[in-house]
Amino acid sequence: MTFYSFLSFLFIQTPSSTPNPGDTTGLDLSNPFDLIVYIILPIAIFVFYLLYRKQNRKK
Repeated sequence: MTFYSFLSFLFIQTPSSTPNPGDTTGLDLSNPFDLIVYIILPIAIFVFYLLYRKQNRKK
């Protein structure tokens, strides 16, 4: 088995219908879904957590 046939054998093993590591792109902030899920939602959860902790300390 030559090196080229070995490499082609490896490429055959990669499924085409599943996402591969090289197919991903960066975070697209022009997409509203990405903006809400990755920026706004974590900040809101953190703020609500701090407010929740502050209320429980007063009790």
